[in-house]
Amino acid sequence: MEDQTTMSKTSVIARWQGLPLYVRIVIALVLGVMAGMMLGSHAAVLAVPGKLVLRLLGALAPALILAAIVHTFMTTKLGGPLATRLPRLLVLNTLVAIMVGLTVANIVQPGQGNGLTPPSVPIKSPEVANPLITFLENVPKSLLGPLGDDGKVIGVIVIAMAFGIALRKERDRPLGTVGDLVELLLVSLIKILHWVIALVPLAVFGVVASIVGMEGFAPFKALGVFVGSVLLALAIQAIYYLIRIRFGSWVRPADLIRGGRDALVMAFSTASSTATMPVTYASLKERVGLREQSASMGALVGANFNNDGTALYEAMAALFIAQLIGVALSFQQQVVIVLTSIVASVGAAGIPEAGLVTMTLVFNAVALPVEYIPVLLTVDWFLDRCRTAINVMGDMNVSCLLDGKQRR
Repeated sequence: MEDQTTMSKTSVIARWQGLPLYVRIVIALVLGVMAGMMLGSHAAVLAVPGKLVLRLLGALAPALILAAIVHTFMTTKLGGPLATRLPRLLVLNTLVAIMVGLTVANIVQPGQGNGLTPPSVPIKSPEVANPLITFLENVPKSLLGPLGDDGKVIGVIVIAMAFGIALRKERDRPLGTVGDLVELLLVSLIKILHWVIALVPLAVFGVVASIVGMEGFAPFKALGVFVGSVLLALAIQAIYYLIRIRFGSWVRPADLIRGGRDALVMAFSTASSTATMPVTYASLKERVGLREQSASMGALVGANFNNDGTALYEAMAALFIAQLIGVALSFQQQVVIVLTSIVASVGAAGIPEAGLVTMTLVFNAVALPVEYIPVLLTVDWFLDRCRTAINVMGDMNVSCLLDGKQRR
């Protein structure tokens, strides 16, 4: 009887994990709204698990981005005359995307007047210590932090256990080169990331319940305006691509859309520019008619660096949350958002749920509270597909510009 109960619980967990992440997030959203309405102000305590998940994400993000960028530069083959133009095109496209996002967010101001209460800094009492808060404070903010002088042994233990479990199946992997070592580090970090991502619905449930209980539904009404603002910015970025293609290459924009529609549809349906790369390459080479080198440089090489839609979204998300909690970001802080988004977008194509990972970096760069990121996750499953399509369209744009104004 006990074995049957255990098997039943295991099957329920397996079915839950088998659901797509966005479905689990939507379910968590609905349950969070219900819990917030029932518990009212008492739902505030449910935000603690969400803070823990985001703390773990924040700890992983810098090391993950570091490993991904190192791995990308080590494994990407750049050569030929087109290789000198490629970086300029990629940086320009990403810079334009971020500026479009910031401009739309500053003009529309989707979060203005829909106030959330800014998180208060907890006052530590020397006499009474909350065990849950104490544990949360011992969860490392970064992977290297506990190895320094802060003396938090629990953080070292957490890191050691995570890597120990992640590397169990990799212990017989031969390491012959530095590249093998970097790849092993990236693989283990991504494996740990998958464990954290599995807890994301819990974070959404807790934070949504807490906000509904404490603030009501006003912050979520602003999400509709935010979604519209992001779609507007992505549409402007798409128009920018088509104009650049019209005047910078021999390809006609209508022909590109027609020839590359399979890649765009696949990008939207899978929310993965990495999985779409072969389709993008084939469409550009066979249907649009680009030279093989141009198609491969833009669709295969450029895709590892080019995440314009994601960078645009990160910038808009930061401003949206800042507007929601009534924090005015200065021009200098917005410049920091630009620089952080550009750096974080490099190599992010191969990271699962890359937008979630890089968002923590952008928020931390301008001291925004990461505990409000789960609010964005309630609509992120849809916007992720939209921005991935723009990422792929950016790859197409680069390939067409590399091909030049004369057809082969």
